[in-house]
Amino acid sequence: MALIMHHRNRHIHCITAAGILTLFIPFAWTAEPQWTGWLGPERNGWVDDFQPPPTWPDKLQQRWRVRVGEGYGSPLITKGRVYQHARQGDREVALCLDLNNGKVLWQQSAPTPFKMGGGGERHGKGPKSCPVLADGRLFTLSITGTLIARDTKTGSLIWKRDYNARFRKSHPYWGVSASPIIVDNLIVVHFGNDDQGTLVALDTSSGNEVWTQGTDGTSYSSPLVAKFSGVSQIIDWNHNALCGVDVASGKRLWTQPFPHEGHNQNMPTPTINGNRILLGAENRGIHSFEPRLTDKGWQVTENWHQPKVALDMSTAVMNNGLLYGFSHYNSGQLFCLNPDTGEIEWLSRGRSGQNVTFLAIPDHIVALINDGELKIFSAAGTDTKQVASYRVADSPTWAPPAVLSDGFLVKDQEFLTRWKFNEN
Repeated sequence: MALIMHHRNRHIHCITAAGILTLFIPFAWTAEPQWTGWLGPERNGWVDDFQPPPTWPDKLQQRWRVRVGEGYGSPLITKGRVYQHARQGDREVALCLDLNNGKVLWQQSAPTPFKMGGGGERHGKGPKSCPVLADGRLFTLSITGTLIARDTKTGSLIWKRDYNARFRKSHPYWGVSASPIIVDNLIVVHFGNDDQGTLVALDTSSGNEVWTQGTDGTSYSSPLVAKFSGVSQIIDWNHNALCGVDVASGKRLWTQPFPHEGHNQNMPTPTINGNRILLGAENRGIHSFEPRLTDKGWQVTENWHQPKVALDMSTAVMNNGLLYGFSHYNSGQLFCLNPDTGEIEWLSRGRSGQNVTFLAIPDHIVALINDGELKIFSAAGTDTKQVASYRVADSPTWAPPAVLSDGFLVKDQEFLTRWKFNEN
């Protein structure tokens, strides 16, 4: 998922009727747009400082549309620029566009031949990983497992790194979809294939290896950072287990076995809720795990398991203390559950789609369905309701969107489109 802010831009309509003055302030922002990676700066899907309108507009207007190529990567935003990672033919390309008008400012590419594993042909050859921005650098991870650092101003190559020599091929069966994460001066990602791999921390400036951890195969899930018992750690759901790894040293702190089973892939990014990890898995429901440091060392407790909904490829987000997600059961259902008990509070109708990418804004959920429909729901627990719906693409929309002060950035099968709210 992806998005965020714009300059404070308040459109104030003053209507005087029967001596009453009404002020309509549809959108308010307090900072420039900054959306720096998968699920945003905190990897939790939360869009900071966006104030939803009292009434959502009926329509969206297309501001600009640019063909960028195929792939599932989120558009990133910083300093009035948009960065997109995509595929054009047999090459993966990194693009920088002007946020205002969609003009391509620079474009760099690298040959990336790839043969898709059987059963995944309809998803294309990627890339499926979301890039990440930090310290004037754009980091992209190819579908074949090559990590590239580029200068954000020019697109020039700074360094690149892969682990193909160690693992023969450094990607799982259907290609890399894990998104790297930045922690201080480290970029962290799990390299490898289904059978073997390792969690790696590289120096963001040089690409030099700082530490590696473990020999587990990789998965399609992305790592994130959390603090449990006062210890900052990488949460890594690999092919075999959910793990906590010390950020500074790379030491594994704890392991909760949770392996890929048959065709049931380990795909969604886990969700952090306070001192718990909420983990949804294909055909395996949703689980609540609580890692903590005790006198006997690290221990992991399972608080609950909810078998009636499960996460396939879609990652859930928190809003107003509740978990919102998309279960692949019943041909697709959006849901809300209580993260303390696992109790389901709300379910949409079945047959709602194949995938949803979520973002959380104050009191609302932004849900981009894979069929090109972008829906807004109230984040109201048992009273959750759809409050707006917009057709934003006529081709599949698997890439996370981005939220702006006046609309959305949406990446469909080949195009990146900036949609603007119609206030009339």
